[in-house]
Amino acid sequence: MNEIPEANYSKKWDGDSRSSPPLVGDEREILTAFLDWHRGTFALKCSGVPADRLSDKGVPPSGLSLHGILRHLAAVERWWFRIQFAGEDVPLLYYSDDDPAQDFEDLGGDVEEAFAVWRAECERSGEIVAAARSLDETGVHRATGQPVSLRRILVNMIAEYARHNGHADLLRERIDGATGH
Repeated sequence: MNEIPEANYSKKWDGDSRSSPPLVGDEREILTAFLDWHRGTFALKCSGVPADRLSDKGVPPSGLSLHGILRHLAAVERWWFRIQFAGEDVPLLYYSDDDPAQDFEDLGGDVEEAFAVWRAECERSGEIVAAARSLDETGVHRATGQPVSLRRILVNMIAEYARHNGHADLLRERIDGATGH
């Protein structure tokens, strides 16, 4: 087998303290580790950015910003884990019928508060996953009324974070040139 020089591997993010997802483990361990890794990746992409720059929409014509993605991810955590899976009766975050895209578009408010909301939603999601007896447990998919398994939700959330971490890569590089995986 040919060895690849370490210098040729993708550059890690400066100050990266994330644990790599395990190479071996059961399904729940692997899925939750990858979701946590993606959550940590998003936090890294936002780290060190001055609060006033987190709302920059730096990749025209896109209206995305790190602040908007942060709000969106908090809302998505609540939507999938608390509302659809656990059936909690909690209000939607950053959404109304009159303003359905306010997570991305209404960037008023304190960014640190938005981070606190996101962290709290991630923590609650983790509690819900840990309490589930099996990844086969289901909630109710609101759009269809059909059952949706915890397994499907975890895979969906990994995809959600992966997609938005790609957006965050571009936004962060435009803010200050910082890159890494």
